Amino acid sequence: MRNYREHLGVPVLWWVLGLTTTATFAWLTWAGFNLLTGVILFVVLVIGPAVGLAVWGRSAIEVSNGELRAGRHTLPLALAGQVQALDLKQTEQMRGPMADPAAFMWVRPYLRLAVYIEMAGEAPERPYWLIGTRHPAELAQAIDRSRPQYRADDTSMA
Repeated sequence: MRNYREHLGVPVLWWVLGLTTTATFAWLTWAGFNLLTGVILFVVLVIGPAVGLAVWGRSAIEVSNGELRAGRHTLPLALAGQVQALDLKQTEQMRGPMADPAAFMWVRPYLRLAVYIEMAGEAPERPYWLIGTRHPAELAQAIDRSRPQYRADDTSMA
C-alpha cells in the first residue's frame, strides 16, 4: 500500500531561465561559423541541458510497503530511527555546515525543505538520510505510518 508519493519536477522558472540562457549562449557562440556548427552548438548547449533537466525532474519520493524510495535508492523503514521534518534553517544547516560526508543526501537545489531520517542500529553505513521535499511534514508522517514496528505497536493497542 502506497502511503506517500511526491514527484520532484524541476520548476518552470528553471526551464525558462536555463533554456533562454543556453540558447542565447549557443546563438552568440555560433556567430561567424557555418550552419552545421550552429546546429551542433544548439544540440549540445540547448538540447543537452534540457535533457538533463528532464531526467533530473523525473525523480520521485515514494513511501510504501515499509520502504522509502528516493529515485533509485531504497531504504527499508525497519532501519529508520528518528524522523524529523526540517524547516528552512534546519535544512540549510544539514545541507551545509552540519552535513556529515557519510550521510545519504537526496536533495535538489530548488527544494528548500527536507526530512531527516536517522539510521537505527549499531554502526550504520550511513548515519542518516536527508531527503529534499516540498512537503516535509507529510513525508515524515508517511514514514512513521509505514514503519513495521509502528504497525506492530498499532495492532497491539487495538
